[in-house]
Amino acid sequence: MNPAELNYQPVATFEKHEKETYRMEKGSPSRQFIAGVTVNLASVALGTCLGWTSPVNPQLESNNTNINPLDEVPSSSEMSWIGSLVALGALIAPFIAGPLAGNFGRKLTLLGSSAFFIVSWILLLAFQSIGVLLAARLIQGFGVGFVMTVQTMYIGEIASNEYRGALGSLMQLCIVTGILYVYSVGPYVSYIALQWACLALPILFAVTFFFMPETPAYYISKGRKDDAIASLRFLRGKSTDGVQDELAETTQSVEESMKNKASAMDLFKSKGNTKALIICAGLISFQQLSGINVILFYSQTIFQKTGSSMSPAISTILVGIVQVLASGATPLIVDRLGRKPILLVSAGGMCFAHGLMGLYFYMDHIKSEALESISWLPIFALIFFVTVYCVGFGPLPWAVLGEMFPANVKSIASSIVASTCWVLGFLVLQFFSTLDEAVGSHWSFWIFGICCAVAFAFTLTTVMETKGMSLQQIQDKLNE
Repeated sequence: MNPAELNYQPVATFEKHEKETYRMEKGSPSRQFIAGVTVNLASVALGTCLGWTSPVNPQLESNNTNINPLDEVPSSSEMSWIGSLVALGALIAPFIAGPLAGNFGRKLTLLGSSAFFIVSWILLLAFQSIGVLLAARLIQGFGVGFVMTVQTMYIGEIASNEYRGALGSLMQLCIVTGILYVYSVGPYVSYIALQWACLALPILFAVTFFFMPETPAYYISKGRKDDAIASLRFLRGKSTDGVQDELAETTQSVEESMKNKASAMDLFKSKGNTKALIICAGLISFQQLSGINVILFYSQTIFQKTGSSMSPAISTILVGIVQVLASGATPLIVDRLGRKPILLVSAGGMCFAHGLMGLYFYMDHIKSEALESISWLPIFALIFFVTVYCVGFGPLPWAVLGEMFPANVKSIASSIVASTCWVLGFLVLQFFSTLDEAVGSHWSFWIFGICCAVAFAFTLTTVMETKGMSLQQIQDKLNE
């Protein structure tokens, strides 16, 4: 062996050892959790829009000019539009938000979503007319649609494999936190003060999220490799060499996705894709037909109608607290028990709860003497309903959606399923008041209960269990 070889070997060995050290670089998950929590401040702001009508509706329906902020009392039709326009805006928004996120980035699009919330609250502060209120609610719907479309994309692209589930579960938890926030503040402050309290949240989101990074996947799709490295370094707490393996993996995934873009018709050319679409669209449909948005939007009004000994405001806050606790439990049990068993328990529980609510309102309809002795029943039924919904049919249809489709059709499938969600959400909210007046509150809840019973049968016969399966194993099973 000549001297040159003797001198070269230690250098080569050192370089090899150095590369292995970089690959084993541990880094820190704290920054991706900071980014995940910060982006979910938008979900808290979204939640205030969903829960806003609950404390505000009793004020809008009041004939007392000291309580009602509007110059006239809205009609029942106008009240339905006030509740449902958020769903209509959320239905339209994904078709705008998706292309914007692709062209201008996830971060900039999400920052733009805060403008919808901010403008809507300013309109509600500055003007007290039904027309402006309706316009503000539609604008809030655009914000809701933007957040729900782009935030899941952002989380999926910043999270490392081992923390993607935990970060992904934050959205539902933060939405119900926003609902609890408006439930807790709304009954105890003036109409104007409530708008200021809600306005603070999107401003806080915009200010804090401004300092968070864009996703590495977006930068790679635009050929900005250096920016992608900088984003990964920030999110992983590693050096440039330490993120090279993940950079290569992300680059390959993005390039394959861009190469194999599919059309909507591709969803129906494959047995597996068609089956996945039926499962996901079915679960999302039953999520909306469960009556959850009616509960969220009108909970204080529902409690007022029961004449319960507990004040409607306190009852509604209690429902909000249960939502937060139940949503926090789902990530802890879903990978242990599986999706299908939890969905079955959720559907059966919601059916039971609606049956109890219908029974109470039926006894009220026939003026039963036993009504006073069961004044606790509607509170129990709604709390039970919210618990089983938030554990099962609230978060899991979205989780199943993320597992069912291959990468090349996932965005198209997600848009179709999201559209189904908001179309049904809009129809339920728009026509609930009409249904309630036509058949009575007891039959309204029983109809929702029947939908939940059908959801149980659909889950039992059609939904497949994906617990512990890889994405490829899920595709193989769908195509059997």
